[in-house]
Amino acid sequence: MDENKSWIQIKVKCASRDIDTVSSVMSMVDNGLMIEDFSDVDQILDGVYGDLIDKSILEADRTKAAVSVFIPTIKSPAESELFIKQRLSDLGIDFELTHEGVCEEDWADSWKQYYKPIKTGKKLVIVPIWEEYTPDEGEIVVLMDPGMAFGTGTHETTRLCAGFVEKYTTPGCSVLDVGCGSGILAIAAAKVGAGNCFACDIDPVAVRVAKENTELNDTPNVKCAVSDLLRQVETVDGGYNVIVANIVADIIIRLAPDVGEYLAKDGVFIVSGIIEERADEVLTALDKAGYKVEDERYENGWYAAAVVRK
Repeated sequence: MDENKSWIQIKVKCASRDIDTVSSVMSMVDNGLMIEDFSDVDQILDGVYGDLIDKSILEADRTKAAVSVFIPTIKSPAESELFIKQRLSDLGIDFELTHEGVCEEDWADSWKQYYKPIKTGKKLVIVPIWEEYTPDEGEIVVLMDPGMAFGTGTHETTRLCAGFVEKYTTPGCSVLDVGCGSGILAIAAAKVGAGNCFACDIDPVAVRVAKENTELNDTPNVKCAVSDLLRQVETVDGGYNVIVANIVADIIIRLAPDVGEYLAKDGVFIVSGIIEERADEVLTALDKAGYKVEDERYENGWYAAAVVRK
């Protein structure tokens, strides 16, 4: 690593059985992973090889593993940390996340200097509450205090989704945001003219943050609630005109067969949080569930799509 840069190590400890899933999620942040997994050490203990293995490795717990990723501070490591937390929680993984390279007492504020107003789409501008911003004519400002929930607008997945939300939200339409994080996408929809918006997340902390952000933006038409995917989602007559899922490929694949129950006949299903390598897998599941691609976008190895019924 470049010693002239400031880096944060984000480390996730998990059960060895979950190492592949954890690695997959963390590779969405950066491909340079450091993996600590001792589950296969017993296979090489016979004979001379066992004598060459460090004692600490021999005594390591075979049921535990860890994955680390190193993020330069200029890329907002806090956003990456929140992304990892939310995605692993969505997948039901039991984990412990720590970070090294910055004092604990400085962590909450150290990343804010890198989070500036970000324009997504043609009109939307995501602005952190600690930044002063004077919008240009026609711009629509979404104020954000991400707190402990993913979604500041700096991550490619959020920007891609926000662009689609702006494009497909029509005046008075209904919008469902599954896995809402900070509430940024539902609030963006309300800001560009949506009527009834329902934002849900499995994480109660994320829902609390989303509610606070709706108040910041004076968007009382955005309702926030705890929900495990679609299980506690409110239904609307005729279905939602727009459904957004900025989650991970595995969850979108799981949602594909059931989302139609909540989607209007001519509605748009926006999916993101997908690394390019898994785009075909997601599209296959959506195709099988009866959807076709209306629009798609790529950015820095990430894929997002707006799909409609065939």
